[in-house]
Amino acid sequence: MADSEDTAAPASGAAHAAAATVTQAARSARSSARRAGSRSRSRARSAALEVEADSLEDQVAQLQTDLRSITSTLQRMGATAGNELKSSARARADELAARGQSALESATDEFGAFERQIKDTIREKPLTAVAGAIALGFILAVITR
Repeated sequence: MADSEDTAAPASGAAHAAAATVTQAARSARSSARRAGSRSRSRARSAALEVEADSLEDQVAQLQTDLRSITSTLQRMGATAGNELKSSARARADELAARGQSALESATDEFGAFERQIKDTIREKPLTAVAGAIALGFILAVITR
């Protein structure tokens, strides 16, 4: 009976060792499967991130193009508004210059008419003109003292 226990024990030890090896192999296989799954998920995430990064780069490029377009549009609008303002200012300045010239001509005509009237009055009444000049001189002398 001892023989059968001795032979059963080594068989039992071998079975136990074999079971441990199978368990170890199963664990190793599961670990490899996890790593492979993790790698494939990682690759899928990387691919998704690359696609998203490419999409973001495209969007940034589109925004830059849009900003350039907006900038050039604003520059054209500013130039157009500036040109309109310049032409409006020139027209207004020309109008004011014409009005000033007209006022100057009118004043010159008025003073010319007044001068002719005074000369005519002096020729017609020289004594009154001299008396008026003396009176005006006296008044100016009193005022300036």
